[in-house]
Amino acid sequence: MNEITARAEGGGMGLNDSIFNRLLRERIIWLGDEVRDENSNVICAQMMLLAAEDPDKDIYLYINSPGGSITAGMAIYDTMQYIKPDVATFAMGMAASMGQFLLSSGAPGKRFATPHARVMMHQPSGGIAGTATDIRINAELIMHMKKVLAELTASQTGKTIEQITKDADRDRWFTADEALTYGFVDKVIKHAEEAGDKSQGGKA
Repeated sequence: MNEITARAEGGGMGLNDSIFNRLLRERIIWLGDEVRDENSNVICAQMMLLAAEDPDKDIYLYINSPGGSITAGMAIYDTMQYIKPDVATFAMGMAASMGQFLLSSGAPGKRFATPHARVMMHQPSGGIAGTATDIRINAELIMHMKKVLAELTASQTGKTIEQITKDADRDRWFTADEALTYGFVDKVIKHAEEAGDKSQGGKA
């Protein structure tokens, strides 16, 4: 396999890049920090590489993230939809904000959370400064993204857009079991084999 390193800041969380390249050979991608342009580009490239190497084998995206950039996150989301392999998603630790959205964007039936993971949903936000025109333009962008994310999350969870909009008005935290009930994930798992993750010795 050609190596795509996790050198982007936060991509390796201070660990040796060889660890993440070894995981990549097992089709495992790790999002362990804020979602930013740097690690988003790495993750998108890793997905494209794995899809090219074997378009019929699942990719495993592990998430422990407080969220981050909407545009960077949407690049990952669009890549997940673009490639042929299913992307199974796993919440470990925390999947908040854009982390929550990417978690629930996994392939249907292949979205998982570990027992002590926490999931948080809220509406998009951003610091707005500048002229009145700049403020208006940025506010319109945030409102547009709020609508898009609500529509997509509704389709992923089976909730109505109105329910998602209401529930995301303020930070709303979910335990793993609550995330399962809400529809963010399909199963709460303790062991890799429960998810059919063959890279960890599980059976599909």
